[in-house]
Amino acid sequence: MCGICGIVNLNGEPVDEPVLASMAGRLRHRGPDAIGLARPVPWVGLGHTRLKVIDLSDAANQPMASRDGMTWIVYNGEIYNYRELRRELESHDCRFVSRSDTEVILQAYEQWGEACVARLDGMFAFAVFDGRRRRLVLARDRTGKKPLFYYHDPRRFAFASELKALLAHPLIPHAINARAVPSYLVYGYPPAPETFYEGMYSLPPAMQMVMDVSDGTARHTVYWQLDTALPPLRVSKDEAIRGIRDRLTQAVHKRLMSDVPLGAFLSGGVDSSIVVGLMSRLMDRPVHTFSIGFRGDARYDETPYARLVAQRYRSRHTEFIVEPKAFELIERLVYHHDQPFGDASAIPTFLLCQLAKEHVTVALNGDGGDELFAGYRRFQAAVASAMLPPWLTNGLAWGLARAPRALRRHRRVGEALRFCEAAGQPWAQRLVRWVSYCPDPAALLRPELSEGAQAVEWLSPARRWLAQVPRRSPLYQALWFNFHEYLPNDLHVKMDRCSMAHGLETRSPLLDTDVIEYAFGLPDRFKLNAFTTKAILKEAFADLLPPTIRRRGKWGFGVPLDSWFRQELREALGDLLLSPEARVNAYLNPHAIRRSCQAHLNGERDLGLQLWSLLTLEVWLRMSARGAWTDPAPISLAEAGR
Repeated sequence: MCGICGIVNLNGEPVDEPVLASMAGRLRHRGPDAIGLARPVPWVGLGHTRLKVIDLSDAANQPMASRDGMTWIVYNGEIYNYRELRRELESHDCRFVSRSDTEVILQAYEQWGEACVARLDGMFAFAVFDGRRRRLVLARDRTGKKPLFYYHDPRRFAFASELKALLAHPLIPHAINARAVPSYLVYGYPPAPETFYEGMYSLPPAMQMVMDVSDGTARHTVYWQLDTALPPLRVSKDEAIRGIRDRLTQAVHKRLMSDVPLGAFLSGGVDSSIVVGLMSRLMDRPVHTFSIGFRGDARYDETPYARLVAQRYRSRHTEFIVEPKAFELIERLVYHHDQPFGDASAIPTFLLCQLAKEHVTVALNGDGGDELFAGYRRFQAAVASAMLPPWLTNGLAWGLARAPRALRRHRRVGEALRFCEAAGQPWAQRLVRWVSYCPDPAALLRPELSEGAQAVEWLSPARRWLAQVPRRSPLYQALWFNFHEYLPNDLHVKMDRCSMAHGLETRSPLLDTDVIEYAFGLPDRFKLNAFTTKAILKEAFADLLPPTIRRRGKWGFGVPLDSWFRQELREALGDLLLSPEARVNAYLNPHAIRRSCQAHLNGERDLGLQLWSLLTLEVWLRMSARGAWTDPAPISLAEAGR
């Protein structure tokens, strides 16, 4: 894992090396082992910060140039088939000076041009400057595990792994994109390619961007996508079990390559338990596993289950307990995300990564199991809502909304109310409502923003993705929307920023391309079987899962925000959100914010996720107003609650 950045001055002016160095410096946490700068030509600059994982020698440092110095690369990621590609390239008389996958990409580009990206199996974001053809080629991996942002105006083009590096360029404006606020209230992030900054964009997953550096024109090409025209696979249950087991075993095996210590996150859920189980069978030494829980709230503490799996596989297990004072991490979380991020599970993820980094440099995780095999309850809701008549769900919603306050505070009752309120709405609106942080975002916005939001513009991502699969089942459509929206913009963002904040590389075997394509081809009944989620995955690895783990329902990597905000964090609401100086008041209705706070504190509804997203927005606005994106003082694990 690494950080990359670059500048192309389209007007021919020489790149300012101190500016390039400043951009790279803001990415040092991503690559603490080495930093490199290069100007292939005076008006093009490339920067790189390196985390050494494969080939620890200086020969693998970047920026890396071809033998004739005409082609240069900066790259962030891991290519799992680089050895196979290297052998193929050597058969074409290519000669290598390092053992790195970076050099394999560079020589693959020299050999196959832009088509090389389709041959790469892994997670990556890279930029290749081609001096012969006078072009810059940017590419991002298939599901968007590794980030890549860019800014483009008539005089310059700049790119970076994180927005903070673009913000280091003095000639790139820092104007806030107010259009991102309504969508943020719904999703907890601005849907890509938009960001919270005017003129700064995220390159979409599976996208290759080729820019002619002579005139600044660019073209975008999608190099991979799931084939929606294919019917479900005609396979028996036994065949599906073998297909999943073989593919996931191979996916884990590929991700064990490393020249540095390697371990795994272990939540005690199905997905991470399968990964650890496979690792234990494939490795010749005990797996080092890491878990996290919350003190004083058993609903959010999975450490007993993780301990059960760790004992079964005799892993070297380390666990960590989070206390409410971990809220003090909010500035660091905002700093590393560069923009508001509403997913509060970033708190334990950040601390888990910090804990793991004390022992290893690479960690495997279970991300992707829920996204591919229908692990979230919203997938059950999607199927159920297509079967239940609106009069029934509307009636239930009416009754639940008027239930006693103590009953409404129960998590299951709140989920049932949320389901019923959305079940009678149009399909796209229904799916968005189930992932929304704010039930009624228009009510929170100031009039000048809510007028534009009345057109429910935040539905456009759902409508765009659903339009690609109009004839598929409700479950398939829900999985499709989740895979293309939530996975790259929330799950991947959280894992990348929280891990790279500590210079830790994370790998996701369940999101291997072969596993993804096979899972999406399976019939619905293999994923969601009545009330059993991830049915075929559990059957495929029944021998690896202790019975207690196999029977568990979806837990989720959540945070007890409901109780935190009513107790230890109550004061923070007044200090930040309800203050007359609150900067969110420029975009949101302060009376609506106060009503939300009171509704949560009085126990009328659990609005913990909404309040966290608003707090994150407020902190980001305050940090932006200070005008300097310097890293806040680190917080130790001891301070967060060992």
